[in-house]
Amino acid sequence: MCVPNRIVPAVGAEDPAATRSSLVRRLHHWADDAGWQDFFDTYWKLLYAVAIKAGLSEVESQDVVQETVVAVAKQMRAGGYDRTKSSCKSWLCLITRRRIIDHFRRRTDPRARAGLQPGDDAGDTDLLARVPDPASLEPDPVWEEEWRKNLLDAAIERVKSKVTPKQFQIFDLSVLRALPVADVTALLKVNAAQVYLARHRVGLLVKKEAHRLEVMADRNGNPS
Repeated sequence: MCVPNRIVPAVGAEDPAATRSSLVRRLHHWADDAGWQDFFDTYWKLLYAVAIKAGLSEVESQDVVQETVVAVAKQMRAGGYDRTKSSCKSWLCLITRRRIIDHFRRRTDPRARAGLQPGDDAGDTDLLARVPDPASLEPDPVWEEEWRKNLLDAAIERVKSKVTPKQFQIFDLSVLRALPVADVTALLKVNAAQVYLARHRVGLLVKKEAHRLEVMADRNGNPS
């Protein structure tokens, strides 16, 4: 399998990570580089955040992202996942869990522990025990939390292109950065009424877009 060369972004780069079930269908087309890049751009931040919260290092977490995408590619080539047994979200969560556990097992494998100090493996074993059952199809709380965050990030990113730069700037400072209204009016040279209007309008659009993305995920494989 050939993953697009430009697939790896810098950690921390801006990325909309929301559920788009149609992407999974596009991955059935093995040579669809654009589809693979779209899939990666959509999900890498989610996979990375979950791996970090599980206790892996930055390097290990980046490996988990790559290994998960490769595992998805292989399964899609073999026919994909059974939509009668799980959702896209649960399926992706299952694959990610397995990759995370693989990394903890490498840490505790005597053949790969040459650089560990005495007692280090005990901590890794404790962390491994806290990773949800890799055979379970039910997403765990950490996955759910990161999924929701990425859904909101994706909604905000999409709404950004639908409002004026000034409106989004007001929303960003007033809502996302939680600056007082007085500070926003001083910084942007607007009045309080403009701040409240932009917060309401943009906030409502974000809420609607997040709901749309969630519904799209629940369709599970239908075109978006």
